[in-house]
Amino acid sequence: MATRNRPSRTNGHPKAVLLTLVALIVALFAGIGATTVLGDAKGQWTPKLGLDLEGGRQITLEPVIGEGSQKINSGQVERAVDIIRKRVDGTGVSEAEVTTLGERNIVVSLPGEPSKEILNSLSRSSALSFRAVIASTRNEPPTRTLPQPPSVPKATASPSASGSTSPSASPTVSSAPSSSSTGANGVYPQAFPAAATPTPTPSMTAGATQSPTTATANKPKNPSDPAWAQQPVSAVWVKGGVVDQGSTYQDLLQEYSCTDNETRLIASNAPAGQPVVMCDQTQQNKFLLGPVEVKGDSITDATSGPETNQQGVQTGGTQINLKFNDAGKKAFGAMTTRLAALQSDADRNRSAIIVDGQVLEALGTREPITNGEAQITGGFTPASGKLLADELKFGALPFSFTQLTNDQISPQLGQDQLQKGLLAGAVGMLLVVLYSLFQYRVLGLVTVASLVISALFTYGLVTFLGYANNFRLTMAGVTGLIVAIGVTADSFIVYFERVRDEVRSGRPLRSAVETGWQRARRTIIISDVVNFLASAVLYILSEANVKAFAFTLGLTTLIDIVVVMMFTHPLLTLLARTKFFGSGHKWSGFDPDRLGAKGVTYAGRGRVTIADRRRAAAGGQI
Repeated sequence: MATRNRPSRTNGHPKAVLLTLVALIVALFAGIGATTVLGDAKGQWTPKLGLDLEGGRQITLEPVIGEGSQKINSGQVERAVDIIRKRVDGTGVSEAEVTTLGERNIVVSLPGEPSKEILNSLSRSSALSFRAVIASTRNEPPTRTLPQPPSVPKATASPSASGSTSPSASPTVSSAPSSSSTGANGVYPQAFPAAATPTPTPSMTAGATQSPTTATANKPKNPSDPAWAQQPVSAVWVKGGVVDQGSTYQDLLQEYSCTDNETRLIASNAPAGQPVVMCDQTQQNKFLLGPVEVKGDSITDATSGPETNQQGVQTGGTQINLKFNDAGKKAFGAMTTRLAALQSDADRNRSAIIVDGQVLEALGTREPITNGEAQITGGFTPASGKLLADELKFGALPFSFTQLTNDQISPQLGQDQLQKGLLAGAVGMLLVVLYSLFQYRVLGLVTVASLVISALFTYGLVTFLGYANNFRLTMAGVTGLIVAIGVTADSFIVYFERVRDEVRSGRPLRSAVETGWQRARRTIIISDVVNFLASAVLYILSEANVKAFAFTLGLTTLIDIVVVMMFTHPLLTLLARTKFFGSGHKWSGFDPDRLGAKGVTYAGRGRVTIADRRRAAAGGQI
């Protein structure tokens, strides 16, 4: 009993498949249109071009190190180059160039006009750390307005002659936070800022009159101990001119200026084992912080995503999710365990998250956090959150940098080379079209239509990726697109030849189209998978221009699979139902006489059946 081939879903509903493809194309270009109107950074209808075709910015970076820091070595510079390259690549396939200049400077060439945020991210160290909050106060102008006479030591702060209590004579700090100091407050998933107002600690209010000898005797017991406020400041603060010799950290809290960039630089380079004074992002609140307890090098992963509250509901903001290694997990757990026991002290219950000498958040702790994870919130946008997450994930630079130069650079190749590349692509496509028409007659128009759909898809994706992932088309990328023309045409040829083989075997065209597709589909998929794996390996192992070539080649390989399955095969299925193609017109490309359909029956891969061989040997006619 003869069996009948079950038609595939594509064969049964080719119109639905074609309509789905049309919907995808419309959605793609509608998305591009939406980026040009609704995007935060406006999109465009043309692909973004790389450094060699459009030009861009060239920035020279010089390392900034604190006084007394170790000398810069070549290993640190090379590590900085690697981190900067990863940060830039984290924004997309932007084709940036990062090289060294001399023994210590770094040159970064970026295509187009990079945003201020991206430029700033190149020079930031992005060294993250966690410190316990000891005290906080509002940022006020320094209370000491007159220079101290050389003979009068600053640490004794005697009353004024009139007997009045001068604010400048003995400044004190309450350990309770200001009612308006909310700019740096936030919460862990398991924590909240403590609301209780603490009782002022006597040792905190007596710091201005305590001698260094007494301060040394009251050695702090842990990073949250208020006794740190009475310790003599580190030498970097005296050398930087922020406070005088013999000053304590409580004095530093009063004298610290949130608007002074030089003071912030000193804070970012302060010793990790000593307290420090820093401000929050609003520059309205100052914090006296204990020694570093968790360092950024213990972070194993950092990602950004929608901010959620304790109930898991999205709040509309952006948060950064951190994961620590075993050492960081242990240190973070020990810190939050200690802070959770200090809920009666609104300041000392908090820990500060610090990046580059600035407090991102000061978080209250309700219970220990021992799972090795933390979240940072603080008014991030999706773009700024991703930038900071990438900086933390790829590691902190060995030191911060300052921009020596920031120059506009002209294209290395320019529009002339781009036009020649596009001309080469047009010539390649024309040759494919001419061959298809010569070899397949009217059937060759299916090849032409498939190439047009493929080109439309490729143009739309390259343009959209320019907005979504900062992808930029370089000359190497254009080369990958040109090579893809041959790869795409090869898939059509494999399919057409399979169908023609079925016609030679004596099948009617409608059956030949489906049977040929079943046999050709596996070959096409295997071929495209091999091409994609080759481009993926090349992309991973290569750099710069070769990476761009591999990316476009891999992208067009995926497009080829979509076009063959959702356009070429359904279209040919519909054409096989027409009289022109179905009857085997001599110009259709499926003329049985031209294909030699008489004689033995084709059985695939150049074989014939045993019965056919016997008939042929006996001179029988099939």
